[in-house]
Amino acid sequence: MMTQKVLVLFAHPSQHRSEVNLPLFDVAKQVDGVTTVDLYAEYPTFNINIDREQKRLREHDVIIFQFPLYWYSTPAILKEWQDLVLEYTFAYGTGGDALVGKTFFCSLTAGAKVDAYRAEGYNHFTIRQLLYPLEQMASLTGMHYLPPFCLFGSRTALEEKRIDAHLAEWRNLLQLCVAGDIDREHAAQFEKLNHYLGDDQFKMEVAK
Repeated sequence: MMTQKVLVLFAHPSQHRSEVNLPLFDVAKQVDGVTTVDLYAEYPTFNINIDREQKRLREHDVIIFQFPLYWYSTPAILKEWQDLVLEYTFAYGTGGDALVGKTFFCSLTAGAKVDAYRAEGYNHFTIRQLLYPLEQMASLTGMHYLPPFCLFGSRTALEEKRIDAHLAEWRNLLQLCVAGDIDREHAAQFEKLNHYLGDDQFKMEVAK
């Protein structure tokens, strides 16, 4: 597959408290072929430049929302970004085919442990179920939706020394996206992209 242009839209309203998302964003900045945008830094008053954002979308093949999970959803600016940027006739509706064929997924951190995200767990739903509105957004706009790349238990990840491995996996994922080496049909079957990256079949395909 041809080289892909990757766009990371980063949203964290409390970056001074970030132990995982800022390092993730820093890694993304270092990967050739990846464009990084800090939405809160670029639009501190939420006055989003729609033309600029639509141009960015047109110019990239893979769109990634990177954020900490806030009340089972994205931080506010990502919702504002969707509401304003994904306009009728641009992203959907008559003539709205600007995003058709692109790849979309989320890179997120969650404070609760992974066991909390299941029917019998504290949060009652899987992480993929909680992200159904974003999955439907991708479907409506003609994008290929992939499951999220996740770090659970983010509040204790630093003391448990889990961050470095996650950053390495993130770098690997971004490089695969740029190289066009993600099997979207295979990856879509997983609950998390982390599982896809750890899949033996996937590893054998990449090694060929």
